Amino acid sequence: MKRILIVEDDLDIAELERDYLQLHGYKADIAQDGLEGLKKAVSGRYDVVVVDLMLPQKDGYEIIKEIRRNREIPIIVVSARSEDIDKIRGLDCGADDYLTKPFSPAELTARIKAHVRRYERLKGRGAAAEVIQHKGLEINTAAHKVFVNGREVQLTAREYELLVFLAANPNIVFSKEHIFNTLWGDEYCGDAATVAVHIQKIRKKIEKDPSNPEYIETLWGSGYRFNPA
Repeated sequence: MKRILIVEDDLDIAELERDYLQLHGYKADIAQDGLEGLKKAVSGRYDVVVVDLMLPQKDGYEIIKEIRRNREIPIIVVSARSEDIDKIRGLDCGADDYLTKPFSPAELTARIKAHVRRYERLKGRGAAAEVIQHKGLEINTAAHKVFVNGREVQLTAREYELLVFLAANPNIVFSKEHIFNTLWGDEYCGDAATVAVHIQKIRKKIEKDPSNPEYIETLWGSGYRFNPA
């Protein structure tokens, strides 16, 4: 049984999410403040963390960052904040998805299922024990690890999936729409702009100069290309 952690200070919302998830075969726990949520997320064996941004004692952004230092599980933000800047900041901190309140528990459950399937698929790919290497960049798909000049870098599951997709298909130009449809698909209620946000996050982690990238090139009006040279 998959375990979900809900970090939400509004108990009515948290219990609604928990009850709906339990009806669909998940075990769900609730934490009502940021400190409790972070402690449970880091020490517990959860498959997905659902986190609000506005929380007492420690906000959701801090929780996401700290989880990312310790775990590689899917993180879904649920928040009343609907501005693009809030969504970008949440994704930039390491969240995999962003759901704006009010939302239906059915949609949250569908997104959790999608992220669990995608994460398990990524772990399954690792069994192939392939290493992708390009001028200082090494992607070990068996260990699900990425190294730049021997230094390990931490990527979210979605960032890793996107990097592997591009690095495994060097010198091929992919449009944002193609990447979005391939990696996100119909399970995600977003648009191709999400791809640009994730590319920017990956560049910050693997490029010496993110404003002048060596690995992931932008071809204006066309899309992105991985440069192996």
